[in-house]
Amino acid sequence: MTAAPRGVYIISPLTPGIAHPVSSSRFSAAGLAGRYATALFDLAEGENALDAVADDLKTLVAMLNESADFRRMVVSPVIDRASQGRAITAVATKAGLSALTVKFLGVLANNRRLFALGDVASSYLQILADHRGEATAEVTSAKPLSAAQLQAVTDALKTAVGTKVAVETRVDPGLLGGLIVKMGSQMVDSSLRSKLQQLRLSMKGVG
Repeated sequence: MTAAPRGVYIISPLTPGIAHPVSSSRFSAAGLAGRYATALFDLAEGENALDAVADDLKTLVAMLNESADFRRMVVSPVIDRASQGRAITAVATKAGLSALTVKFLGVLANNRRLFALGDVASSYLQILADHRGEATAEVTSAKPLSAAQLQAVTDALKTAVGTKVAVETRVDPGLLGGLIVKMGSQMVDSSLRSKLQQLRLSMKGVG
């Protein structure tokens, strides 16, 4: 079966107790977030919890998009690691996240890397999609998508490409409306801003 096209978007060493060797046969993300994501992937794979962790990370990304207070807690350099660790553990537990994800978040907080949570989530989802030979897509909207909207977009992309699509969501308040969807080198742009830009270009020389 031909592998689906890859996206270019979906977008530190751990404590010795949970670090695991990485298989060279699959995608390995680079950078600080990529290293944490790779370690988390290995742990989740070993516990047969790849999907559970992926769902947890999507929940956390949605929280980052929707809650300014949660974003401040995650990125604040003022909150000490112990307080940040207690806070993220409490939030994750209340949200019903898996024990593995809760423990991993504690490691991020203890290592002062919680600020990279969004990028870690993106890298993990990319690694998971690559591992399964799935297509990946980045969907950017002016406001956070609801669960129903995200499902509708995911279903439409799956129909369009004929295979399961792992969707990464981003928020760009600069968009006046609509969505920008990227899949590999292909872009589907339904944003009003781009339509206005195209209209301005088409009107050049008219007068």
